[in-house]
Amino acid sequence: MKYTNLGKAGFKVSKITFGCMELGGGPWEVNNDEDNIRVLQTAFEKGITTFDTAEMYGKGHSEEVLGKALEGKRKECIFASKVNKEHLWPKDIRYAVEASLKRLKTDYLDIYYVHWPNYEIPIDETMAEFNKLKDEGIIRAIGVSNFSLEQLKKAMECARIDLIQPEYNLLQRDIEDGIMEYCYDNFISICSYNSIAKGILTGAFHLGGAIIRDDDFRRKKRLFLPEHLEKEMDIILLLKEIADSKGVTISQIAISWLFYQKGFTSAIVGTQNEKHFVENIKAVDIELSENELERLDHVSLKVINSL
Repeated sequence: MKYTNLGKAGFKVSKITFGCMELGGGPWEVNNDEDNIRVLQTAFEKGITTFDTAEMYGKGHSEEVLGKALEGKRKECIFASKVNKEHLWPKDIRYAVEASLKRLKTDYLDIYYVHWPNYEIPIDETMAEFNKLKDEGIIRAIGVSNFSLEQLKKAMECARIDLIQPEYNLLQRDIEDGIMEYCYDNFISICSYNSIAKGILTGAFHLGGAIIRDDDFRRKKRLFLPEHLEKEMDIILLLKEIADSKGVTISQIAISWLFYQKGFTSAIVGTQNEKHFVENIKAVDIELSENELERLDHVSLKVINSL
């Protein structure tokens, strides 16, 4: 595994972050806690230090599973959690962080995010409480997720933001329209979620025969609409061509591409499949040529503009 500095926070994160959303339960099949604990422990053994969760993932159950899995390893790990947008008044933030700490079996969080912006709660009041938590040593770094450039700038007027968590992958590149440049100029790290587009960038739905069942929550997602899946084939075929030439998987190439983007820090990869996760973390060692990057950039933008 490789590691990199987080903003100006003074500590490092692994370039692959384990995403714990699935572990809490939701609109997908969930392994039992014992199996998921084993996956988390394997990730740690493979060098993953950074783990991302939130109070809303399974109503806190994701945090509980993570806390159990890495109990005794806390000082060697970076724990990131998020507060719901409904809890952004100062008194609610305090209650939420204390509940998260209890579930995670820890007395501090390395990273605490605003999960989604709330237009009814002034960001300066929210950030004031985040600053207090930081001063008290309860959190070490402040992050925001799903913020626009304007919202990020406003938050930065009130607090030192070290990390932003947007959706970012070869099929979703909105942050390149201003946010990435601003983050680069202001030493704000970028940690992506949906790094492989909910599984599309594994090739499973185009080349692997995977079927989206009627009860699969992804069926209603924009990128999974039949007409869009058809248009996405071009990027999948290019990923496969590059992957085959290197003897790696499609998802490894898709994740590797992220690390070549300006100011990018860490890719969140979430799964309950130990084999897939161990494969995906090897993406940090894959080298892409200038020609391969140019082709991926061109085809990716062409596909995005057609959707």
